[in-house]
Amino acid sequence: MPENKFENLKSIIEELREKCPWDKKQTIKSLRALTIEEVYELSDAIISEDNMNIEEELGDVLLHIIFYSQIGKEKKLFSIDSVIDKLITKLKERHPHVYGDRNVTSPEEVEENWEIIKKKKKNSNKTLGNISKNIPPIVKAMRIQEKVRSVGFDWEEVDQVLNKIHEELSELKNEIENKNFKKIKGEVGDLLFSIINYSRFIGIDPEEALEKTNIKFVNRFNFMENQILKEGKVFKNMNLKEMDEYWEMSKAQENE
Repeated sequence: MPENKFENLKSIIEELREKCPWDKKQTIKSLRALTIEEVYELSDAIISEDNMNIEEELGDVLLHIIFYSQIGKEKKLFSIDSVIDKLITKLKERHPHVYGDRNVTSPEEVEENWEIIKKKKKNSNKTLGNISKNIPPIVKAMRIQEKVRSVGFDWEEVDQVLNKIHEELSELKNEIENKNFKKIKGEVGDLLFSIINYSRFIGIDPEEALEKTNIKFVNRFNFMENQILKEGKVFKNMNLKEMDEYWEMSKAQENE
């Protein structure tokens, strides 16, 4: 008879909760920060397109899901079975075009229906009423923009979104020239929000784009710093023009 791997995993976690001091000590709250870390590690693997690491990190996330469920079961709050049951029900409710008689012709219609059904389920008529307060600001901005789009509050043309960026940049420059420091922070926020909106509009994940730039910058800087050290120079004793020559060298080696 073939092994049921999922049941085997559940049994292992149950046994660890009984016999391992560390696992036994954990609570739903104590796991929270560790879960966030694991999700970010999965995100890193996805951005790096490292499929082997994605596989491993998915396992770590799955571990946490079953771990929470085991704690819930012990406290008679919920179990992995009740978690799965609720998920199945939600998926069927939110996909009436598959499990019902609703007709859709585009992914956008699916998203609109999802939001309508979600609001009804939560007995809320607030479009932005269910956004988590704790998600990263870039992700939150994008979710806000996606949700208001579902009710038709969105630009019609990409040039309109780009013009909004120029408008916000101009307003930021004005406040800088006026040395109105109280308003500068707000204008920076408006500019970032507009850039995120533009990224969303043209189908680019702004967080992924920014993280790829972070990685690119770190790699270039590390290369530049290594070259400077190899030549026996001291980084902080160099002027910006000298540093820029090494920076251009680091950019050139990317294309070799």
